[in-house]
Amino acid sequence: MYARVRELLTPEERLQYLQIPPNLGEWELGTYFTFTQHDLEIIQQRRRDYNRLGFAVQLCVLRYLGWTLSDVKEVPIQVLRYIAKQINADVESFASYGEREATKYEHLEEIRKEYGFQTFTLSEYRSLCKHLFNHAMANGNPLHLIQLALEELRRRKIILPSMATIERAVWETRKRTEEKIFRLLSSSLTEIQIAKLDRILTTMPESSKTYLAWLREIPGTSSPDSFLKVIEKLEYIRDLQLQVDTRGIHPNRLRQLSKIGSRYEPHSFRRFDDPKKYAILVAYLLELIQDLTDLAFEIHDRQIMILLSKGRKAQEELQKQNGKSINEKVVHFADLGAALIKARSEGVDPFVALEAVMPWDQLIESVEEAKRLARPDYDYLDLLEKKFYALRKYTPTLLKSLEFHSTKSAEPLMKAVDIIRDMNETGKRKVPEGAPLNFVSNRWQKHVYDDDGTINRHYYEMAVLTELRNYVRSGDVSIVGSRQHKDFEEYLVPKEDWNGIDPNATKLAVSLSAKNYLEERTESLLQRLHWVSEHIDELDGVNLENGKLHIERLEKDVPDESRNFSLSLYELLPRIKLTDLLMEVANWTNFHEQFIHASSNRTPNEEETTIIMATIMAMGTNIGLTKMAEATPSISYRQMANAAQWRLYEDAMNKAQAVLVNFHHMLALPSYWGDGTTSSSDGMRVQIGVSALHADSNPHYGTGKGATIYRFVSDQFSTFYTKVINTNARDAVHVIDGLLHHETDLTIEEHYTDTAGYTDQVFGLTHLLGFRFAPRLRDLADSKLYTIGKPADFPKLEKLLRGQINTKIIQENYDDVLRLAHSIREGTVSASLIMGKIGSYARQNSLATALREMGRIEKTIFILDYLSSEALRRRIHRGLNKGEAMNALARAIFFGKHGELRERALQDQLQRASALNIIINAISVWNTVYLQQASEHRKKQGKLQEDLLKHISPLGWEHINFLGEYKFNLRQNTSLNSLRPLKEQGIE
Repeated sequence: MYARVRELLTPEERLQYLQIPPNLGEWELGTYFTFTQHDLEIIQQRRRDYNRLGFAVQLCVLRYLGWTLSDVKEVPIQVLRYIAKQINADVESFASYGEREATKYEHLEEIRKEYGFQTFTLSEYRSLCKHLFNHAMANGNPLHLIQLALEELRRRKIILPSMATIERAVWETRKRTEEKIFRLLSSSLTEIQIAKLDRILTTMPESSKTYLAWLREIPGTSSPDSFLKVIEKLEYIRDLQLQVDTRGIHPNRLRQLSKIGSRYEPHSFRRFDDPKKYAILVAYLLELIQDLTDLAFEIHDRQIMILLSKGRKAQEELQKQNGKSINEKVVHFADLGAALIKARSEGVDPFVALEAVMPWDQLIESVEEAKRLARPDYDYLDLLEKKFYALRKYTPTLLKSLEFHSTKSAEPLMKAVDIIRDMNETGKRKVPEGAPLNFVSNRWQKHVYDDDGTINRHYYEMAVLTELRNYVRSGDVSIVGSRQHKDFEEYLVPKEDWNGIDPNATKLAVSLSAKNYLEERTESLLQRLHWVSEHIDELDGVNLENGKLHIERLEKDVPDESRNFSLSLYELLPRIKLTDLLMEVANWTNFHEQFIHASSNRTPNEEETTIIMATIMAMGTNIGLTKMAEATPSISYRQMANAAQWRLYEDAMNKAQAVLVNFHHMLALPSYWGDGTTSSSDGMRVQIGVSALHADSNPHYGTGKGATIYRFVSDQFSTFYTKVINTNARDAVHVIDGLLHHETDLTIEEHYTDTAGYTDQVFGLTHLLGFRFAPRLRDLADSKLYTIGKPADFPKLEKLLRGQINTKIIQENYDDVLRLAHSIREGTVSASLIMGKIGSYARQNSLATALREMGRIEKTIFILDYLSSEALRRRIHRGLNKGEAMNALARAIFFGKHGELRERALQDQLQRASALNIIINAISVWNTVYLQQASEHRKKQGKLQEDLLKHISPLGWEHINFLGEYKFNLRQNTSLNSLRPLKEQGIE
């Protein structure tokens, strides 16, 4: 038992570490398998070919793997040939080298002395464990730690011991770090707190539900009642008073423990010893506090949205009801006005003229009716007063339960929040004199005061709650205990770290000097402006008339015969069931090995692999686990539910997806479609068939509520990143997340989106991060171009140049903008979160303005390039078409439940979207492999039209059976006298 628990790898995994891959790249061959003159002199001291070749191979194996030749089962023939060629030895002679073990040992000793290699000793074991300890405190993944151990020993030129010894060192280090972390999290707990933690694992009074299950429940709707339920849970956890000092624990490790804690059921917790049980519970509850805090404020955010939406709808309804009467009053006004004008010009008594149009009594009646129809302003805020009481169902709890901090600019709002909080607690009805009002927008100002000059309590409170939502969104107000709404500075790398950074250590694509940056971008901008100004009349497909741009639609550049050529290849592909396709691709790529168990860290065995494939298919086709279990008698619902819970978590899905994309990238055929340096992103809207907090309506997509699966597609037809976003969210804020945080080997340089994926600030940030952003801009003719200098310097473009770049604000805030970009690049904060804040209502600060100005430079440069280059316009068009083709395949696969998501939690929706992405990539890989074979077949027949290969796509699916297989058994028929038992009978 003692030895077994230290085995962290399967025999297959262990063997992989001890193998030299046959397809080594140029860098590996040059670094580890190419000899210097000194090496050759040492090698040539041996007599006979097999000794020289054996010595040379042993030297290379030590350098590359770190193990001795005796530990390695086989050296690939390609590698042997490469080594033998350098020393003029016969490859066949290597077979004789292993006949005398003593010779291997003698050579190893010579290499050790000559090249400074050391033997692994007990001292080195202790040193390795010490080295791994700090890394294990941050990340306890055993594969990660094994890799670190191997790299450290190789770096120090220590001959690697057996893999079992490495595993034992990692196992013991993980055990020590876990014990330390468990101790840090549980040692400060009091007996009362321990009793309360134990209670969480018990069932609630008069219920079969445990407190833990109750805490995990997610509200399906945004309502005052949902808010109060979230706060009830938040207060329940706060009552534990978990004042745990987590400074000694790396945030990554806390998140890892929390994620595991979110998966364990109460019976699992009860099996652990106390330190582990309480530590994981505490880590989970500390994260849950942040989640519940964010959830509470999100419900408030949506309640304000609902409030304003109801006001708009009430106004529209009022307009419909009163439309006829209002039109009558307009007609009366026109007639009466015309009569007055005529009376004045003819010198007639105006009252006589008016009565000729409308009797005086009727005129008085019409005026009174007009007063009733008249609104104080053409706005809907005057219709909201009755909605105040709906907000009051939860807003006193909001202000009491959440603690807000603010920047200096938001202090008046914070004083107003304190005033309302005090009024709630004391029962006062009137807003006190001197209450701050300078945060109230002009829209609300008109309603905040009553006719007698006093402050209207209802409107004042609604204005405060609305502005609070806006200020939190923008980052001017933070919420204590929140993850999404922290203080703005907390999202960025500390100023001290940024100020002390080595200029070469940043991964930014621009100079750290504002002067150098502005000189370079000014030169680029003016150079393009001059060129376009001089050649505007010669540009293909571009016309400039009366200051208006007109760009002709691109002509089709896909040959007509390409469709028939594509069909001729696809007709060669064998028909296949989706189940078999997934298993074949898994066999080729081993993508299933990324689904490592979140708790045991074990890779799946054969039986578990089939369960994982069934679960991916159930989720990716959207038929669900229940239907899949009915269709696969050998796999149960519980087995798939367990796989979904413990193996198909976000990190594992991303890694599996990366394996598929990387495998596809290495195939020969995708190079005809692109080199993997360009990509596009587009959203696929899906209906949500249950009550879900994140589901929203969008008239553009018809009726019903839904969400958007936002997918990134490479130029090689692989999808390398996906996320589920609000269907009304602007795509632009999510673009950079996908470009930075995919885990594939693709090096994206240029990215395409539709208009919804663009803002000035995204243009600026993508340039700083080293990407070329190229959206397809709708209404390009109305786009505003900017210059640095005088528009008059470019007379032909002067009417297009409607703005000046504010270089002063860029210069003043350049360092802060770079610090922001560096924070995003290093993963301190996600681009979507911080860009959402920068682009929000209240934050009109200098940093946001500077980034906007930098973006305007990049947008203008891009538009000038777009006008100048038909090739760029075609690249964008092709890139976006690939995304649309991917969405068509996705909809064909995602056929279950009418293509609707039935999951409430965003994380569960993302799991379905990721499973769908894995199936898409598996189909792309399978089709590409077989299309490659089909191309070779056509080539042998002399029928291959190679110039048309770039026009085919690996996204065809007519030959793939998504629906499964049905079997009809005549022997299992029933008669009217021997019907199948009913469920109750079957149970008995």
